[in-house]
Amino acid sequence: MQTNRHMIALDLDGTLLTEHKEISPYTKAVVQQAMAEGHIVVISTGRPHRSSIRYYRELGLETPMVNFNGALIHHPTDRNWDVLHTPLPNRTALKIVQTCYDFEVDNIFAEIQDNIYLDRFDQKVIDIFTEPGQNELITIGSLKNQLKEDPTSLLIHPKDEHLEQLRTYLDDHHASIIEHRKWGVPWNIIEIVRKGINKAVGLKKIAHYYNIQASNIIAFGDEDNDLEMIDYAGVGVAMGNAIDPLKQIANYQTKTNEEDGIGLFLSDYLKLEANVKAGKDLSE
Repeated sequence: MQTNRHMIALDLDGTLLTEHKEISPYTKAVVQQAMAEGHIVVISTGRPHRSSIRYYRELGLETPMVNFNGALIHHPTDRNWDVLHTPLPNRTALKIVQTCYDFEVDNIFAEIQDNIYLDRFDQKVIDIFTEPGQNELITIGSLKNQLKEDPTSLLIHPKDEHLEQLRTYLDDHHASIIEHRKWGVPWNIIEIVRKGINKAVGLKKIAHYYNIQASNIIAFGDEDNDLEMIDYAGVGVAMGNAIDPLKQIANYQTKTNEEDGIGLFLSDYLKLEANVKAGKDLSE
């Protein structure tokens, strides 16, 4: 057993994944070498399970996973593992939906774990937020009528001119119950989860499960939804393409997601036995 075992937490978009939404051969080889040497690798993402499980399988993981920025912490291969699902109260969600109608947002949708409730049909939204063959997970129609359960998250696509006004309204009226963050790509999206939910919550639960101290957690990220995770980890690593606030609180900075940042850092920091040269050759 690895005597100085680390837990390695990987954000997906902009971190583990290239711009083509792929794991580079070199980084994949290094991550798998780390696993072979006894380290624990977990995915910690804002994505739902449905759009992260293929990367979990590609890496050959058998660990818990953090989805929805910590609103869902579960184990894809162990049904007996203690799932932690922390959704929004439906009453609050429906008030926010009405506010969105008042602001005449372009669209809004709710997610209840892997199920999507889309207020208005939009093929672009469906293409971005689902994988092929997942149409059975989608319900289309007014959320005021369709949303009956507590949602894991809400995502709002406001008109650009209303973005900050809507975020201010959310702060003024729902700050005690919700957290909200803004995405910039491919559109301005406001994501809402329950108050107190973030990736660090997920890492704490999983680290406790494996009896790993925070000082032995290596976490990689690039965006504001990684701030709490990078701050919590003993070894917080900002990608070269990360936002400045993340770089400022990180312990280390590595290369970008296009330059094998994760693979290069892990190979050096963990002094992995193999330089994983075969993988590096493939990536060059």
